Amino acid sequence: MIIAMWSGPRNLSTAMMRSFGAREDCSVFDEPFFAPYLKVTGKAHPGREETLASHETDPFRAEQLCLATPATPYYFQKHMPQHMLDGFPMDWAQEAKHFFLIRDPRRVIASYILGRADFEIEDLGFASQRRLWETLGRPPIVDSLDILRDPEVMLKKLCSAIDIKWDANMLSWDAGPRAEDGAWAPYWYASVQRSTGFAPPPKSPPAIDEIHQAVLDAVQEDFDVLFKSRLQIQNGDMN
Repeated sequence: MIIAMWSGPRNLSTAMMRSFGAREDCSVFDEPFFAPYLKVTGKAHPGREETLASHETDPFRAEQLCLATPATPYYFQKHMPQHMLDGFPMDWAQEAKHFFLIRDPRRVIASYILGRADFEIEDLGFASQRRLWETLGRPPIVDSLDILRDPEVMLKKLCSAIDIKWDANMLSWDAGPRAEDGAWAPYWYASVQRSTGFAPPPKSPPAIDEIHQAVLDAVQEDFDVLFKSRLQIQNGDMN
Protein backbone atom coordinates (compact mmCIF):
# COMPACT_ATOMS: atom_id res chain seq x y z
CA MET A 1 0.00 0.00 0.00
CA ILE A 2 1.30 3.44 -0.94
CA ILE A 3 1.19 6.02 1.84
CA ALA A 4 1.55 9.43 0.20
CA MET A 5 2.44 12.35 2.46
CA TRP A 6 1.95 15.79 0.89
CA SER A 7 4.04 18.47 2.51
CA GLY A 8 5.46 21.87 1.77
CA PRO A 9 9.16 22.53 2.36
CA ARG A 10 10.53 22.89 5.91
CA ASN A 11 7.44 21.22 7.38
CA LEU A 12 9.05 18.38 9.41
CA SER A 13 8.65 16.20 6.34
CA THR A 14 12.05 14.50 6.51
CA ALA A 15 11.55 13.65 10.18
CA MET A 16 8.23 12.10 9.19
CA MET A 17 10.05 10.10 6.53
CA ARG A 18 12.46 8.90 9.23
CA SER A 19 9.52 8.02 11.46
CA PHE A 20 7.79 5.84 8.86
CA GLY A 21 11.13 4.41 7.77
CA ALA A 22 11.72 3.19 11.33
CA ARG A 23 8.85 0.71 10.87
CA GLU A 24 9.98 -2.75 9.78
CA ASP A 25 6.92 -3.00 7.53
CA CYS A 26 7.59 0.22 5.61
CA SER A 27 9.89 1.33 2.79
CA VAL A 28 10.31 5.03 1.96
CA PHE A 29 10.80 7.15 -1.18
CA ASP A 30 12.05 10.74 -1.02
CA GLU A 31 10.36 13.28 -3.34
CA PRO A 32 10.17 11.27 -6.57
CA PHE A 33 8.93 14.20 -8.66
CA PHE A 34 11.49 16.77 -7.52
CA ALA A 35 13.97 16.06 -10.32
CA PRO A 36 11.27 16.20 -13.04
CA TYR A 37 10.03 19.45 -11.50
CA LEU A 38 13.51 20.97 -11.59
CA LYS A 39 14.08 19.86 -15.17
CA VAL A 40 10.81 21.33 -16.44
CA THR A 41 10.88 24.58 -14.47
CA GLY A 42 14.60 25.28 -14.69
CA LYS A 43 14.49 26.58 -11.12
CA ALA A 44 17.73 27.14 -9.28
CA HIS A 45 17.64 25.09 -6.08
CA PRO A 46 20.46 24.00 -3.77
CA GLY A 47 21.69 20.68 -5.12
CA ARG A 48 20.00 21.14 -8.49
CA GLU A 49 22.78 19.61 -10.59
CA GLU A 50 23.29 16.69 -8.20
CA THR A 51 19.55 16.04 -8.19
CA LEU A 52 19.25 16.05 -11.98
CA ALA A 53 22.27 13.75 -12.27
CA SER A 54 21.19 11.28 -9.58
CA HIS A 55 17.41 11.01 -9.90
CA GLU A 56 14.85 10.15 -12.56
CA THR A 57 13.89 13.32 -14.45
CA ASP A 58 11.04 11.90 -16.55
CA PRO A 59 7.77 12.29 -14.61
CA PHE A 60 6.25 9.17 -16.20
CA ARG A 61 9.23 7.05 -15.27
CA ALA A 62 9.05 8.56 -11.78
CA GLU A 63 5.44 7.41 -11.67
CA GLN A 64 6.55 3.85 -12.41
CA LEU A 65 8.99 4.07 -9.51
CA CYS A 66 6.12 5.14 -7.28
CA LEU A 67 4.19 2.06 -8.40
CA ALA A 68 7.07 -0.35 -7.84
CA THR A 69 6.44 -3.15 -5.36
CA PRO A 70 8.76 -2.85 -2.35
CA ALA A 71 9.73 -5.71 -0.09
CA THR A 72 7.49 -4.32 2.66
CA PRO A 73 3.69 -4.04 2.97
CA TYR A 74 3.79 -0.23 3.12
CA TYR A 75 5.50 2.18 0.75
CA PHE A 76 5.76 5.65 2.31
CA GLN A 77 6.34 8.39 -0.24
CA LYS A 78 7.25 11.96 0.66
CA HIS A 79 5.73 14.32 -1.93
CA MET A 80 5.36 18.06 -2.37
CA PRO A 81 2.25 19.35 -4.14
CA GLN A 82 4.12 22.11 -5.96
CA HIS A 83 6.20 19.44 -7.71
CA MET A 84 3.12 18.08 -9.50
CA LEU A 85 3.11 20.36 -12.53
CA ASP A 86 0.33 20.34 -15.13
CA GLY A 87 0.68 17.17 -17.18
CA PHE A 88 2.54 15.24 -14.51
CA PRO A 89 0.88 11.86 -13.87
CA MET A 90 -1.36 11.30 -10.87
CA ASP A 91 -2.80 7.89 -11.79
CA TRP A 92 -0.33 6.28 -9.38
CA ALA A 93 -2.13 8.03 -6.50
CA GLN A 94 -5.57 6.54 -7.11
CA GLU A 95 -5.18 3.67 -4.65
CA ALA A 96 -2.83 5.41 -2.22
CA LYS A 97 -3.57 6.45 1.34
CA HIS A 98 -2.98 10.20 1.50
CA PHE A 99 -2.31 12.63 4.30
CA PHE A 100 -1.13 16.22 4.43
CA LEU A 101 1.54 17.75 6.65
CA ILE A 102 1.32 21.49 7.36
CA ARG A 103 3.28 24.08 9.31
CA ASP A 104 2.72 27.67 10.40
CA PRO A 105 3.87 29.82 7.46
CA ARG A 106 5.92 32.06 9.75
CA ARG A 107 8.03 29.08 10.71
CA VAL A 108 8.21 27.84 7.12
CA ILE A 109 9.43 31.18 5.79
CA ALA A 110 11.97 31.67 8.58
CA SER A 111 13.42 28.21 7.96
CA TYR A 112 13.26 28.27 4.15
CA ILE A 113 15.22 31.50 3.72
CA LEU A 114 18.16 30.00 5.61
CA GLY A 115 18.72 27.60 2.73
CA ARG A 116 17.26 29.55 -0.20
CA ALA A 117 16.77 33.28 0.31
CA ASP A 118 15.61 33.95 -3.26
CA PHE A 119 12.24 32.24 -3.75
CA GLU A 120 8.75 32.66 -5.18
CA ILE A 121 5.52 32.25 -3.25
CA GLU A 122 4.70 29.04 -5.15
CA ASP A 123 7.88 27.46 -3.77
CA LEU A 124 6.31 27.32 -0.30
CA GLY A 125 3.48 25.13 -1.55
CA PHE A 126 0.54 26.47 0.46
CA ALA A 127 -1.81 27.15 -2.46
CA SER A 128 -0.94 23.88 -4.19
CA GLN A 129 -1.41 22.00 -0.92
CA ARG A 130 -4.91 23.37 -0.50
CA ARG A 131 -5.87 22.68 -4.12
CA LEU A 132 -4.59 19.11 -4.02
CA TRP A 133 -6.18 18.46 -0.63
CA GLU A 134 -9.55 19.39 -2.08
CA THR A 135 -8.91 17.42 -5.28
CA LEU A 136 -8.06 14.28 -3.31
CA GLY A 137 -11.24 14.49 -1.25
CA ARG A 138 -9.81 16.19 1.84
CA PRO A 139 -7.57 13.49 3.35
CA PRO A 140 -6.33 13.73 6.95
CA ILE A 141 -4.12 16.67 7.89
CA VAL A 142 -1.53 16.82 10.66
CA ASP A 143 0.22 19.95 11.86
CA SER A 144 3.94 19.69 12.56
CA LEU A 145 3.69 21.58 15.84
CA ASP A 146 1.08 19.14 17.15
CA ILE A 147 3.41 16.26 16.28
CA LEU A 148 6.27 17.88 18.20
CA ARG A 149 4.03 18.56 21.18
CA ASP A 150 3.05 14.91 21.49
CA PRO A 151 4.50 12.62 18.81
CA GLU A 152 2.93 9.45 20.15
CA VAL A 153 -0.61 10.79 20.37
CA MET A 154 -0.52 12.48 16.98
CA LEU A 155 1.12 9.57 15.18
CA LYS A 156 -1.41 7.19 16.68
CA LYS A 157 -4.19 9.45 15.41
CA LEU A 158 -2.57 9.59 11.99
CA CYS A 159 -2.14 5.83 11.76
CA SER A 160 -5.79 5.38 12.69
CA ALA A 161 -6.87 7.98 10.13
CA ILE A 162 -5.05 6.22 7.27
CA ASP A 163 -6.03 2.78 8.58
CA ILE A 164 -2.65 1.31 9.45
CA LYS A 165 -1.54 -0.26 12.71
CA TRP A 166 0.33 1.95 15.18
CA ASP A 167 4.00 1.06 15.62
CA ALA A 168 6.00 2.50 18.53
CA ASN A 169 9.16 2.27 16.41
CA MET A 170 7.95 5.46 14.70
CA LEU A 171 9.05 7.50 17.72
CA SER A 172 12.82 7.05 17.25
CA TRP A 173 15.47 6.24 14.68
CA ASP A 174 19.24 6.03 14.33
CA ALA A 175 21.16 9.19 13.53
CA GLY A 176 22.92 9.56 10.21
CA PRO A 177 22.16 9.77 6.50
CA ARG A 178 20.10 7.19 4.64
CA ALA A 179 20.52 5.63 1.22
CA GLU A 180 17.02 6.88 0.35
CA ASP A 181 17.84 10.52 1.15
CA GLY A 182 17.64 12.66 -1.97
CA ALA A 183 20.73 14.22 -3.53
CA TRP A 184 19.59 17.53 -2.01
CA ALA A 185 20.11 16.16 1.51
CA PRO A 186 23.47 17.93 2.15
CA TYR A 187 21.70 21.26 1.72
CA TRP A 188 18.60 20.59 3.82
CA TYR A 189 18.88 17.48 6.02
CA ALA A 190 21.70 18.30 8.46
CA SER A 191 19.49 18.59 11.53
CA VAL A 192 17.41 15.49 10.82
CA GLN A 193 20.54 13.47 10.12
CA ARG A 194 21.78 14.38 13.60
CA SER A 195 18.45 13.49 15.19
CA THR A 196 17.27 10.27 16.80
CA GLY A 197 13.65 11.31 17.22
CA PHE A 198 11.30 14.27 17.14
CA ALA A 199 12.67 17.45 18.67
CA PRO A 200 10.92 19.35 21.47
CA PRO A 201 8.33 21.86 20.22
CA PRO A 202 9.69 25.33 19.44
CA LYS A 203 8.62 28.36 21.39
CA SER A 204 6.83 31.40 19.98
CA PRO A 205 6.76 31.84 16.18
CA PRO A 206 9.69 33.80 14.73
CA ALA A 207 9.38 37.41 13.67
CA ILE A 208 9.07 37.91 9.92
CA ASP A 209 11.04 40.64 8.18
CA GLU A 210 9.01 43.26 6.37
CA ILE A 211 10.38 42.02 3.05
CA HIS A 212 8.53 38.72 3.56
CA GLN A 213 5.32 40.11 5.06
CA ALA A 214 3.50 40.16 1.71
CA VAL A 215 4.31 36.48 1.19
CA LEU A 216 3.03 35.65 4.67
CA ASP A 217 -0.19 37.56 4.04
CA ALA A 218 -0.70 35.82 0.70
CA VAL A 219 -0.35 32.25 2.05
CA GLN A 220 -2.15 32.69 5.36
CA GLU A 221 -5.66 31.96 4.09
CA ASP A 222 -4.64 28.67 2.47
CA PHE A 223 -2.88 27.61 5.65
CA ASP A 224 -5.85 28.60 7.81
CA VAL A 225 -8.24 26.47 5.75
CA LEU A 226 -5.99 23.43 6.15
CA PHE A 227 -5.29 24.15 9.81
CA LYS A 228 -8.97 24.17 10.71
CA SER A 229 -9.35 20.64 9.31
CA ARG A 230 -6.31 19.10 11.03
CA LEU A 231 -6.38 16.12 13.38
CA GLN A 232 -6.34 17.60 16.85
CA ILE A 233 -5.21 16.60 20.30
CA GLN A 234 -8.30 16.30 22.50
CA ASN A 235 -8.71 16.38 26.26
CA GLY A 236 -7.55 13.05 27.59
CA ASP A 237 -5.24 12.38 24.63
CA MET A 238 -2.01 13.60 26.17
CA ASN A 239 0.57 11.09 27.36
